[in-house]
Amino acid sequence: MTRTILMIDDDVSLRELVREYLEQSDMKVMEAGDADEGLAALSKHSPDLVLLDVMLPGKTGFDICKEIRKTSDIPIIMLTARGTVIDRILGLELGADDYLPKPFEPRELSARITAILRRGRAPSAEPESHLHFEGLSIDMNQRTVLVKDRPVPMTTTEFDLLTLFAGRPGETLNRDQISLHLRGTEWEAVSRSVDAVMSRLRQKLEDDPKHPTFFRTIWGTGYMFIAKAKAT
Repeated sequence: MTRTILMIDDDVSLRELVREYLEQSDMKVMEAGDADEGLAALSKHSPDLVLLDVMLPGKTGFDICKEIRKTSDIPIIMLTARGTVIDRILGLELGADDYLPKPFEPRELSARITAILRRGRAPSAEPESHLHFEGLSIDMNQRTVLVKDRPVPMTTTEFDLLTLFAGRPGETLNRDQISLHLRGTEWEAVSRSVDAVMSRLRQKLEDDPKHPTFFRTIWGTGYMFIAKAKAT
């Protein structure tokens, strides 16, 4: 099945290079040069994934990412020529699923797109298609989450992170384990990258971060899923 990618970047030459490469992998690429064009294309065409440059005329990629996350959980990969760790962490905190510093190899970009889209597909029906905890229900097939019977939107990365922990309750997972699960490789500045995604997830799930119900920070190591299994 052909997947549609929306690339929002003011570098025309780079957009052309990416489009030509991804089309060889049976992907359709739509292009936008600024925030207004990109948001209009997103609303009209409903692509499968967004490639979002940080440095854009007018609104920055960070602004656009924040705006998209108000209404959509579409996967977002940030493209940044500003190689600072702070920029990359900010993108993750705002809801991006991944980041790729410029310049990059088109092959690596294609691999990351494929990995994210593969993770986002609902699995075939299995006996353990639902996970139930006190105050939390996870539908593995539909990739949906209910917190106290309230639907909570999840990005691909957030859902994958939640199911990783939900499948290993009471076990401490360190940042390397989390990174390898999400990307199959270690993130640069792995500790802060993982912490940024964990922060997003906890904000969506926890009523009071000071008195967590679902996640406990294991200082110097990682995190533990502490939700209680729901009695049947």
